[in-house]
Amino acid sequence: MKTIGIIANPSSGKDIRRLVAHATVIDNYEKVNIVERIILAAQKFGTEKIYIMPDTYEIGYKAKNNLIYLKQLGIDVEILDMTITGSFADTMVATKIMEQFGVGCIVSLGGDGTNRVIAKVINETPLLPISTGTNNVYPMMLEGTIAGIVASVVSSGKFDKEILCKRDKRLEIYKNGKLIDIALIDAVISKENFTGTRAIWDISTITDIFVTRAHPNNIGFSSVAGYKTTLSEDEDGGIYVKIGESPESVMAPIAPGVVEKVGIIDCKRLNMDTDYSYEVMEKGTIALDGEREVIIKEGDILIFRISRNGPYRVNVTKTLEIAQQIGFFVKR
Repeated sequence: MKTIGIIANPSSGKDIRRLVAHATVIDNYEKVNIVERIILAAQKFGTEKIYIMPDTYEIGYKAKNNLIYLKQLGIDVEILDMTITGSFADTMVATKIMEQFGVGCIVSLGGDGTNRVIAKVINETPLLPISTGTNNVYPMMLEGTIAGIVASVVSSGKFDKEILCKRDKRLEIYKNGKLIDIALIDAVISKENFTGTRAIWDISTITDIFVTRAHPNNIGFSSVAGYKTTLSEDEDGGIYVKIGESPESVMAPIAPGVVEKVGIIDCKRLNMDTDYSYEVMEKGTIALDGEREVIIKEGDILIFRISRNGPYRVNVTKTLEIAQQIGFFVKR
């Protein structure tokens, strides 16, 4: 059976950065609309069943009921039978269940943080990330109809996953030899010693930045590296930036509408699968893809490592072009 999964995060795009920046707001009503368009397109291109993560806003239920009311639902849509907590744990549980069910593609609606949580547990299933968050370097702005078509192509079984997808990099953080967490885009050392609202936006508290990619079109703390040098998601390795008072600085967009002058003390490339030791000099936190997650204290020895253990991310343009070339969209 050709199946896809949908994980729509009702909390994406609602962190404190909405108050201190000028980010686009994609509310949960629009997320319902996006899910409806994914379903409508997917059922036209061979998808036979769709699994959706349950959530506190009931995005999946509302999308399904709307389409039933309009008499437009033509396939089986199942909301996963799982206990919801209203936390990131729901995303992890849903991802695991969808993989157990053997879905051909998971479509995520969220930001960098949502996809980082998925990346912590996803294994071989292709991931199609749609941007509905704040700082969105990892997911892309993609119309729901196109997302449904692409997911159907990927899950059709007609194409080799290695052709349509690219195994992404991830940044692994180890403490005392144990993997404690990961990031898809950046890990930022902050002098803030509490997780609090989790989202991080104050550049004056930042001392070190590790990134898996860097480009001037990025936003968030990875843009600090991106306004100094360039490293694509397809290139191996990462970049380390030490920031503070320095004769050299860059102007970088650290949040939507927020451009700051950032002093750069050091900037260097990091090799793949290489351990980089970091000694913590004062109590603080590590923000992973924009959210403070890990509390650290003076004297801690951390290891940062770039690997290709990230998700199989769908290449949308390549997928559509290959499908078109073999006549996937031609109906006779």
